Amino acid sequence: MAEGMAETEFRVPVIATVVAAVLAVSLASSPASAQQGSLKDFLFGQRPETERRAPPPPVARYVSETGQGFVLDTTTPRPLLRFEGSPEIWVLQPTVGPRGDVIYKNDLGQMILRATKLGGLTLFTRGTPAGASAEVAGASPPIRLQPIGPKALFRQLTLASARASGAARRLIPVEADASPGSSALIGDAAMLASEAMIHLSRTPEGQTRLAQIQRIALVEGPRPSVMLKNGTLLIVVTPDQGIAGRPSSERISYVTSR
Repeated sequence: MAEGMAETEFRVPVIATVVAAVLAVSLASSPASAQQGSLKDFLFGQRPETERRAPPPPVARYVSETGQGFVLDTTTPRPLLRFEGSPEIWVLQPTVGPRGDVIYKNDLGQMILRATKLGGLTLFTRGTPAGASAEVAGASPPIRLQPIGPKALFRQLTLASARASGAARRLIPVEADASPGSSALIGDAAMLASEAMIHLSRTPEGQTRLAQIQRIALVEGPRPSVMLKNGTLLIVVTPDQGIAGRPSSERISYVTSR
């Protein structure tokens, strides 16, 4: 017993001396706010953040770090996105990136979202080309294009013409050859065309291109497309493809600005 007690009395001061030395080095080399964390890291090491986030709802509202809100709907064959304050529905094409991330692109191949394997989401816009992280803010109703009748379609075409004419500062008529199955898609495409005209009017180069457009025509066809020929901006929609069966405003702007 005497020998055991003597041995214990010898070891305790040694351990205390080692810990005291570690504390002294830590206090001398680190700010006061980081002393405890530095000692913990030295003794136990840092834990890498590899925990997966809880999966978001299939239709969820997100808010980016810049305050931009948007809804992402993954219940359709092609994911849909709508920014708050904008009527446009973006149809996204998911592809797998080199690190296993899922990249969501628009119909021009431009990256809109990037989702990591751990559940992180990054939003890419004109204002944030380097990306802004986004967090789930809650569930949301699904994004759908509601069917419309002839009168509602006529109102949308009239409004699209007024918006395009205001951007060009001259009359740009909007004409359509629609059926009951394509009315909603054609009405939506007409509004996107007018949005593209407004976008063109904001730059001198765009105004030059806008001067070449005399009218906008919307028809049904086997695949969605955009063409500018002889002063007519022709937009083809494909009702069988649903909301994906019409070009985005970004694609319309791109074709008319070439």
